Parts: sequence; structure tokens; C-alpha cells
Amino acid sequence: MKIKIDKIVLVEGRYDKIKLDSILDATVIAVNGFGLFKDEEKKATIRALAEKCGAIILCDSDGGGTVIRSHLNSILPKECRINLYIPEIAGKERRKASPSKEGKLGVEGMDAEFLRNLFLPFASDAPLGSRSDISSADLFADGFSGGENSSGKRAALAKALGLPSSISAKLLVDAINILGGREIYEEKKNELRISP
Repeated sequence: MKIKIDKIVLVEGRYDKIKLDSILDATVIAVNGFGLFKDEEKKATIRALAEKCGAIILCDSDGGGTVIRSHLNSILPKECRINLYIPEIAGKERRKASPSKEGKLGVEGMDAEFLRNLFLPFASDAPLGSRSDISSADLFADGFSGGENSSGKRAALAKALGLPSSISAKLLVDAINILGGREIYEEKKNELRISP
């Protein structure tokens, strides 16, 4: 049974869309990778839809995906967007003869059950739980930003959370709050035994 999502879902390419169409009952839009940068009509459409019903952004965990995600974040109002992330996993998609430039699986290469679990909290019939979110101040206080080796500590925390190691501090806060807020943050921080 497909998961019903009322928000639009933005992915990089058509194979990502095909993968998500198989598990979601949602409007999944392929932004056509870097083609989005010059496609003013598509950007205007995405912005209008996101302002009406919200948007979930899911890009690959490689350099290209990071750039495309950043562009989408710049054109969509913060209150209208949710960023979801896939882990960095070495490999290649079945349809490709060779791995991508960075040798990582993209959205299309992710396990369907992983993707189902990733989207389940955003199902239109999912109960809204109460949780305590973290802020950028928490990352700073705990040494994940603004301090000695903070980028290395942040990369370790991101990896422990199954997120891209290159994620910015700002996006890391968003991702942690989507994944479970303070509870998951404290759990992973304690596992890493990182002190400020």
C-alpha cells in the first residue's frame, strides 16, 4: 500500500521519481537536475505548489545533490519546505554501467523499505507527535559549530545519523528535528562521546 503524502515531493531526476512513485501516493516532481537553474517556469510552478501545500526535498547525498538542494532551499520559503536525506552508501544503480562520479547510490538506488520509513512520518494520516526540537545554539554549545574541529565533529554526527557528512550546520539542525529532535540528538551525541 502506498503512503499518501499531501505535500509535493521534489527529486533530482526521472528515475528518482519512478522509484518514489512506486511507494508514494503523492505529486512527485523531477526538477531535472541542474536544468532547474535556468527553468524559470518550473521554479515558479514549484514555488506556487510549495506555498499552497508544502514541499519535501529529497536529493542524492553527493556534491551535485547538495548544490541542487541548496538551490531549492533558496527558492522556497523556509516554512514551506522539509529536507529529507539519504545516507552515503557506496555502490551503483542497477541501470547504470558504472558508478556515479562519487561512487554513491542516489535516491533511485535506495531500498524501498528505507524510503517508506523515511516518508512515513509525513503521511497525511500520520499522528503529529510532540517533541523537543534543537536549535543552532545547541550545535554551538556542544562544539558542532563555531569551534575547533567543529566541521569534523559535525561530519561524525551526520554520519551517525545516516546523513551526508558534508551537510551544513543549518541543514543539520533541520534534519535532526525531522528525525526526532532532541531525543535523537542526545542519543547520537552520547554515542559519539563528543565534548565541546
